[in-house]
Amino acid sequence: MGVELTVLHWIYLAFIVFIIGFMIARKDTSLICIIGIFLLAATATHSLSAAISGVFNSFIYAITELLPTILVISIIVAMSKVMTTTGINDVMISPFIRFIRTPGWAYWTIGILMMIISWFFWPSPAVALMGAVLLPVAIRVGLPALGAAMAMNLFGHGIALSGDFIIQGAPKLTADAAGLSVSEVISASVPLVFVMGVVTTVAAFLLLRRDMKRGHFANETNEVAATADEAIEKAKQLLSNQAKNMLAIIIPILFVLDVIAMFYLRLQGGDATALIGGTAIFILILISIFAYKQESFSEITNYLIEGFQFGFKVFGPVIPIAAFFYLGDAGFVKIIGEHLPKLSQGIVNDLGIALAHVVPLSDGVGAVTLAIVGAITGLDGSGFSGISLTGAVAHLFATAIGGGAATLTALGQIAAIWVGGGTLVPWALIPAAAICGVDPFELARRNLVPVAIGLVVTTIVAMFLI
Repeated sequence: MGVELTVLHWIYLAFIVFIIGFMIARKDTSLICIIGIFLLAATATHSLSAAISGVFNSFIYAITELLPTILVISIIVAMSKVMTTTGINDVMISPFIRFIRTPGWAYWTIGILMMIISWFFWPSPAVALMGAVLLPVAIRVGLPALGAAMAMNLFGHGIALSGDFIIQGAPKLTADAAGLSVSEVISASVPLVFVMGVVTTVAAFLLLRRDMKRGHFANETNEVAATADEAIEKAKQLLSNQAKNMLAIIIPILFVLDVIAMFYLRLQGGDATALIGGTAIFILILISIFAYKQESFSEITNYLIEGFQFGFKVFGPVIPIAAFFYLGDAGFVKIIGEHLPKLSQGIVNDLGIALAHVVPLSDGVGAVTLAIVGAITGLDGSGFSGISLTGAVAHLFATAIGGGAATLTALGQIAAIWVGGGTLVPWALIPAAAICGVDPFELARRNLVPVAIGLVVTTIVAMFLI
């Protein structure tokens, strides 16, 4: 027997349906989330002032929960910006250019490097770096610009971002909504990220190679962004080659030491994020001092401002939807107060228990549903704005099934980010498409079949892991 469902439960469930509907219609969900928070608070407290305050307090709660993630991403983007401006990124990548001798080697080298860089710096800065340094080399050996863009998307915005093992922004959002620890979601996501990544990238490569043999790219005009040469020329004026070489060695060593420290000191979640973020701050300061000397005081501030602008721009749409889904669990009491029934285990838990009594769900139904919900939440082109929903739905289904919460959460996260994080939705593909000089709609069309195959296989694998 579960707790009796109240009006609060039905309002919450109705707004989950509304949010999914808005996402399918490619409409922004911020307003619908704010209305949902207001109605839940008004219904619980029977007070207009408390309901209005509840909306604001829910935003404060969401920002407080997300602030470490927003902060570390902002700092890493600031560090990436100074590395790109000074040309250190170019030096770090240059040893790998020797591996790019054939179109196949170009595809896999660009992809694997993009994945590694995206784990530490996120895909957005990595796209600019790969486009400026490796794209011209890849095109010279015969890889179409579209193939390079696919590699950047699938490995960076797909594999690296959907797992997000180092920065842990994505698993933090989904874990909070599902009532799990970040480490549980990351552990469950490892096999799914691996399966999704291998299946998708191999399928994409085989289809690309088939079309290259058929001559589909024979007439491609290889016009690569002309701004790369300008940026490299400017970078030469800021740092000597000796300084760039030295810093290009020090920076990877510092991050490798961070990863080693995470394993040996068993740092996870916030502690691991803090270590990466702190290291990035010191790298930003170090590079700025070498490059700008007396002007480094103001330049460090400028780079931090750029980073924070990026961080809040990315997470701006996430805060309202996260605020709503935090109400499904412990956040309700902290934001609105003790207004749930005495036997309630949280709105989402209550709904899950009720669902289990009404519909006998199976592992297969749960996995397919989470993959579909995740894909729908990605349709807004953010990848991040809706993953709190996947965590909440995973929690609901896991309660009904009787387990598998971490696997379902990881599956929803992977589906959401692969669709919306920059592999399928055309307006999310613009950065990579612009850098490579290709049509974002053509890039989305190219990614569609491999990503669809990957999602199907990954969902089937998830059924056996629940």
